[in-house]
Order: sequence, then C-alpha cells, then structure tokens
Amino acid sequence: MVDNPELAYLLGMIAGKGIIKRGESTTDILIEIPHKNLIVEGKDAQLSVKASLDDFRNNIEPLISVSVRTIQERTKTIIKFSKPNEDFLIREINRHFKNKNTWKEFRIPKDIYLASTDMKKEFLIGLSDVTAHIGHGGEAYGYSYAHRVFVEIPVNWFLAVDICNLLADLDIPVQNIDWGHPNMRDGNLKKYKEGNKNFWNKEHQIKIFADLYEKIGFRIIHKMEILKKLADINRSEWDKDRRKKASHAKNEKTKEKFLSQIGTIEQQHKKFYWEVKKLVRKSRPAHPMEKSELLPAEIRGKHFNHWTEIAEILGYKPR
Repeated sequence: MVDNPELAYLLGMIAGKGIIKRGESTTDILIEIPHKNLIVEGKDAQLSVKASLDDFRNNIEPLISVSVRTIQERTKTIIKFSKPNEDFLIREINRHFKNKNTWKEFRIPKDIYLASTDMKKEFLIGLSDVTAHIGHGGEAYGYSYAHRVFVEIPVNWFLAVDICNLLADLDIPVQNIDWGHPNMRDGNLKKYKEGNKNFWNKEHQIKIFADLYEKIGFRIIHKMEILKKLADINRSEWDKDRRKKASHAKNEKTKEKFLSQIGTIEQQHKKFYWEVKKLVRKSRPAHPMEKSELLPAEIRGKHFNHWTEIAEILGYKPR
C-alpha cells in the first residue's frame, strides 16, 4: 500500500508523462510537464512551471535522496533523476508499474486503489500536473456555468479508464470522454473522405466539471489559479441563471423551485453517467477505421454511438 504522499504524487507524475530508462547499473526517471500554450488565461505557463519546481524539489528530493535535474524547453519542462538499479525506490517504481517503460503503457498501480483518500488525491494531483489543462472554451454545451478540466491521455486507453475509476472512488464523476476513436473524433467521416484516414487517432480527453475537480486540484501554480477562477465562475453563473429563471417564472411554485437551486451547482454536476435519466445517443454512421489495428482488441471491429459504450467495455462501469 502507498502511504507516503510524496511517493503517491511522484507515481502520479510518472503514470501521466513518465519514462523509465533502465541501464546496466542505473535507472533514469524522466517526467515531462507540457506547456505548449505559453500564455493561458493571462498566466505565463512556462514561468509558472519554473516557479512550481522549487515546491516539487522540496517535496520530492527528500524522498528520492538525489538532486532533480530540469531541462526547460519552449513547449515542455523535463524533470530527471537517476539512481542505481538496486535502489529501493527504483525497485518500488518498477514494481508499481510492472517493469513497463513508458506512460504509453502504464496503468494506475493497484496499491493506489488500496490507499487512503488522501493518497489517491496526491496521485491524481501528480497525474493532473502533467496531463491536465483548463481554460475558457471548455464549457459543456456552451453553458457559462459548465467550465471543465481536460485530462489528456494519448495512446493509453486503459490508463484513461483507470483514471475514471479512481475518480469514482473519490465520488467525482466524469462528464464526458472524448475518445480517440473514429466514431467519436470523425463521426461524420468528414476527415476520412478528405483522405485523412487516421485523423481520429488522437489523445483521449477526460472531462470533469471545474467545481468538482477542486477536490483534486494542481500543484502547478497557474493551473490551480485558473481552476479556482473557473470553478468560482461556474458557481456564480449558475446562481445568476437560477435567479434569472426565478424572475421569469410563471407561478410561485416554479419560482421557489429555481430559488431553491441557488448554491447547488456541485449537486447538479455530480452525476455519473449511469445516474443520468436519459442519455442522448446520437446515431453515427459506420466508419471504415472501426477495424483499425490501432484500436484495442476489446473494441476493434465494434461500432459506437456514445462515449459510455466504449467506457463500459474497457472497464468504467456503473457501480
């Protein structure tokens, strides 16, 4: 079981964007923190990551007992440390990730699922710092009170499902998963007909409402500041919308209903897909790439009309 918050956070970073390079005598651990959008919501992402690294060092270096090296590039910062192969921490990291080498194939370690709520959160904070982004333009259905966090997982279908299940352990529902699947990313075959047959093969985007994701949060400074800002907007815009609807209500009962919903945005957003009474499942045409070898065997050759159908087959199921 994982009972060290620094280790849980480190494992989350490795799972999200880590590489384990094993040499004859030493192992290198590399973690990539992307910041391809240099200015996000008026925040300088590159400077924010640089400032956050001091906090990272203070937390992680006592755990790993070596200095962390950083390489800061225009679109990413790479964190690196090296230790002997026989070192206890290296052996633990290998055990947790079953001797796999890269975020493309890592799964969430079983010991994280068995850990306390605080350790699960620490793991997700580490993962979020390297995979998640947030900003205006991510509102669900265009509603001003529906800003979301996007956790982006390239390639690794099962890690995406693991994240959903760990969030469920913390009673945090996923609002949507935009799968890198032909039925989801090229549902009308537009790109396929233009000759871009693999346009759909993109990262999976796990979307969670900002006001719910505050329960997890970030260590990267600018991400946490933006999360708080947009979560507060969700709350204030929801309350404004309820007051507006109440003012236009045709009778007192309807007015009271809307007024009673003020301050309840988290309750409104906190719905797992299996708790939604009626999911809108838009029928999509068959896509020639449904049989692509790039898809996991579990879903290859199958047709899907809704993100939940893929999620259930891969393991994110009603509880």
